[in-house]
Amino acid sequence: MKFETAIGYIGGDHSHIDPALLDRDVDTFVIDSREVKAGDVFFALSQPDYQRNGFNGDFDDATVFVEGAFKAGASFCVVRTDRFDEHADTLAAFKDRILLVDDAIAAFQRLAHGVYLEWGKPVVAVTGSAGKTTAKELTAHVLMSGGRKVLKNIKNYNNGLGHPLTVLNLAKDPSYDVAVLEMGMSTPMHEIAKLCRITPPDVAVELNVLPVHLEHLGTIENIAAAKAELVEGMRPGGTAVLNADDERVASMAKLSSGPVITYGIDSDANVRAVNIVTSGLGNVRFDLVIGGNTANVSFPLNGRHNIMNALAAASVGLSFGMTAVEIANALESVAAPPQRGEILRFKDGFTVINDSYNSNPDALLSMVRTLVDASNNEERIVVVAGEMLELGPETASIHRETGKKIAALGVDAVVGVRGSAEHLVNGAAEGGVGETRFAVDAAAAADLVADMIKPGDMVLVKGSRGVRTERVIERLTERFELEGNDAVSAGN
Repeated sequence: MKFETAIGYIGGDHSHIDPALLDRDVDTFVIDSREVKAGDVFFALSQPDYQRNGFNGDFDDATVFVEGAFKAGASFCVVRTDRFDEHADTLAAFKDRILLVDDAIAAFQRLAHGVYLEWGKPVVAVTGSAGKTTAKELTAHVLMSGGRKVLKNIKNYNNGLGHPLTVLNLAKDPSYDVAVLEMGMSTPMHEIAKLCRITPPDVAVELNVLPVHLEHLGTIENIAAAKAELVEGMRPGGTAVLNADDERVASMAKLSSGPVITYGIDSDANVRAVNIVTSGLGNVRFDLVIGGNTANVSFPLNGRHNIMNALAAASVGLSFGMTAVEIANALESVAAPPQRGEILRFKDGFTVINDSYNSNPDALLSMVRTLVDASNNEERIVVVAGEMLELGPETASIHRETGKKIAALGVDAVVGVRGSAEHLVNGAAEGGVGETRFAVDAAAAADLVADMIKPGDMVLVKGSRGVRTERVIERLTERFELEGNDAVSAGN
């Protein structure tokens, strides 16, 4: 697009920009000055932008990197007016290529909305307290199997910066047929509503409402209301895809102005999984039932939670006109995203599920059930659980009760990693787990697990990125040799 077109989407003060430059083509927009290449547009974000847009923490003032961005070849930079004034001595020489705005993050989001409007094709949005990234990946895979070119978030770029970064790829390549975008939230600042204003969904997928982010939202009812912003933010007549097995999600049907597709295992939903059989890690079969049509699925991801993710993806496929057989064929070749349930088999005879990306009580218990269901009652089952974050004032009791529930599932050993995970370990011990350990951090846990592992063990490593439980995996792969280069997926 021409920079003049981009200015039209962004707004701001451009009266001082050299008119001869407005006809310059731009298609790459960056917020990290280290990534700037020739011709890029750099958005200089600063603390007031982050605070105004609900980002917690202290951030660098990227205005100090504007000069370097121009030296790296940037065509233009977008800078807060007040920050430009503060750095006028340095930036005055570049003023004819600087667009001045009141809020650089809001400007970035307005540009993304403009690019979305220019593209004008369907958006599938996915939210939920757990499983968003896996459900997004499955959904994209199903749609791609039908011959569509799908834009999707990389990693879990699902917030007020990651989302527009993803959408702005459409400026460089508008040939995508559909966008599948996960939308996250963690505060009461209506984050999902804001994301929906950037790209109003044609299909809104609601996975679940769980007691996460209680530290910021207070009650599960508030969490449900925040998640419901996805359905409320759909384009008029859009399709809501709702988990019928989650009462809070099912109740969102009344918010939809268009069709509703329900999915579930226990409920009488539009899209169902029946006759579920698990015969080992990476070996699950079920019948996919859509209306009067049934297709058998050989599914490589373990756990009820992943069958639910598959049903969400199947529901989206249905909304795009795919048949039960087409969807079933697509689901047979899926894979989980990295660190979300990859199965690592070691030559020493033990198996590890690496689920080190995120954790909450429901997700942790679901993965433990996956491990227990896949065992043959001969292996020792070891759970390595990082502390669960943002659970609010009941953090200690939630961890303790989760430990007791883990014990009730029949595991043999529990290792808690950092902080509140000590309460989880205590709960597991109270529940009867024979071997319980606590490590003050992930590095200590890595040494502990590497020393205690035995041939025949089945090990779950589950934690949030902030706890860094992936260090346990790193230590195991340093000390022990994997059976092969390929990893099966259990997923989450």
